[in-house]
Amino acid sequence: MSNSDERRWQQRLDSFGTALAQLTDACDRERYDYLELAGLIKTFEFSFELSWKVLKDLLFYEGHDVKAPRAVIRKSFEVDYIGESDCETLLDALDKRNLLSHVYLLDVAQEAETLIKDRYHPVLLRLHRALDARRVR
Repeated sequence: MSNSDERRWQQRLDSFGTALAQLTDACDRERYDYLELAGLIKTFEFSFELSWKVLKDLLFYEGHDVKAPRAVIRKSFEVDYIGESDCETLLDALDKRNLLSHVYLLDVAQEAETLIKDRYHPVLLRLHRALDARRVR
């Protein structure tokens, strides 16, 4: 693959890192008013999108042509970028994207908060660390 493909996944990794830092800040809060809770959920949404897209770019750089999020996550497990448990959690997050769009319902928003803080955020942190370790310095 080309140097531009290498730069692309690394630039996407930088964007993912920036988004993840914002998500970490949001997860560190103990309580949320409605707008803050909506912000947490939205920050998770764009962090998650960047997570699978950086995987897609890295897979492409390494010679794998997968495009859809589910296929990207599964292939990332197959090539050992992520473990089985993290793969299942990312697939669960992918499935729950529709749930997250109903943030206007307080009980749904509170369920999303729990999922994000307890399950999804830790996986995204591990993913970022693993991908950052692959970076060519």
